[in-house]
Amino acid sequence: MHDEAHQTSIIHAQPASGRTRRPRAWVVSADMGYGHRRAVHPLRDIAEGGIINAGSSESTPPAEQKLWERLLHGYEAFSRARSLPFIGRPLFSILDTLLRIPSFYPMRNLSSSTFQVALLDSLIKKGLCSGIMEKVRSRHLPMITSFFAPAIAADRAGHETVYCLICDADLNRVWVAREPWESRITYFAPCGKAAQRLKAYGVPEQRIFLTGFPFSRSLLGGRDLPVLKEDLGQRLFYLDPSELFRQRHGPSVEHFLGKKQCIFRHERVLTVTFSVGGAGAQTEVGMSIARSLKKSIHDGRIRLNLAAGVRPSVRDSFQQLKSEVAPDSPYLQILHADNLDDYFDVFDGALRSTDILWTKPSELSFYCGLGIPIVTTPAIGSQEQFNRRWLLELGAGIRQENPDYTDQWLFDYLRNGLFADAAWSGFLKARKLGIYNILDILSTGVMPPETSAILR
Repeated sequence: MHDEAHQTSIIHAQPASGRTRRPRAWVVSADMGYGHRRAVHPLRDIAEGGIINAGSSESTPPAEQKLWERLLHGYEAFSRARSLPFIGRPLFSILDTLLRIPSFYPMRNLSSSTFQVALLDSLIKKGLCSGIMEKVRSRHLPMITSFFAPAIAADRAGHETVYCLICDADLNRVWVAREPWESRITYFAPCGKAAQRLKAYGVPEQRIFLTGFPFSRSLLGGRDLPVLKEDLGQRLFYLDPSELFRQRHGPSVEHFLGKKQCIFRHERVLTVTFSVGGAGAQTEVGMSIARSLKKSIHDGRIRLNLAAGVRPSVRDSFQQLKSEVAPDSPYLQILHADNLDDYFDVFDGALRSTDILWTKPSELSFYCGLGIPIVTTPAIGSQEQFNRRWLLELGAGIRQENPDYTDQWLFDYLRNGLFADAAWSGFLKARKLGIYNILDILSTGVMPPETSAILR
């Protein structure tokens, strides 16, 4: 293993096309924020019977559904707790303790079981994931899941081939079985830090694949990354108005992207995408950004995408904001869909012309690998803190300044070349071929050896 040294105000989803048939697998996720669902979205064309959503009425008996509702409500309470007056911070501290990830150093054996592991075992014995287990018994196929509970349940039930896809740069002990040396779960790690943590939790190295996070193939174009390189070649021009970055790194950019990709086409304006999390937290940040950039939006100097997800309340808030800030402008857009699969298609489409992605440090942190600089909102909880730390170590992330003054510091950072530097660092250092590596492992059981520092 190796570590990392269009013109309407609301964009709706279009049906995906051109998907090729691939080997089948049971693909399982959970409605615990967008991260778990986003991770398996690129695998939907191999999913037997479609993606199974743990806790949904289609895959869950009524008694089990109550257990999932408790977990979901607990997750949303955690996401929102910090903003509550008076009780917010104490409540958040209690919840964060349950999900806490231990410090990475000193490196040590962390394979001993924990309270969270015991609690999960108890819930599985009470019927958590029983509906999914009944479903996957109907056909002998490998199972891949982006949530720990179905993986642990399937392993306990004796399902022969179970893959678990990690969605963050680091993880809690609950992702690993009580006795990991006896478990048959194979893990897909998005980065070297996550792979090292799995080893510390007792997972044998031969059951850890350092795949990278899976991006939709529409963002990559193939193993040689022709679409990514084309998009990044244009993005670097928008991120480098003073040409400071190009003076320093021009030959390197041409070497890795190709000279043809380094011809500026002037087809659009600088584009910022702000993404709201699944629980709808930090909507106010997006509203502050839009108000601060009002003049630049009105002048057609910048385009702002407000990614509202699937929550009608967030969409409505952004629509009201648009009516105040730029009612008739094509340079303020709202990304929204009625379901997550359609939303992810909309989001991926917008990413191709996105120059700066502004989000909480969630699974979207890995999208720095596409050569998109990540501006991070304050981290909420242990996982986001580790994601942000990973981003900053790579030089691919930038902490947000006061959103009320975005019109000042954003353009200062652009003139100084900071965003271009971050975009290039993410592209060079983060993994990009996750979806292809995962498909290879599902098909053959092995992952192709790395032959390039970039194509990995």
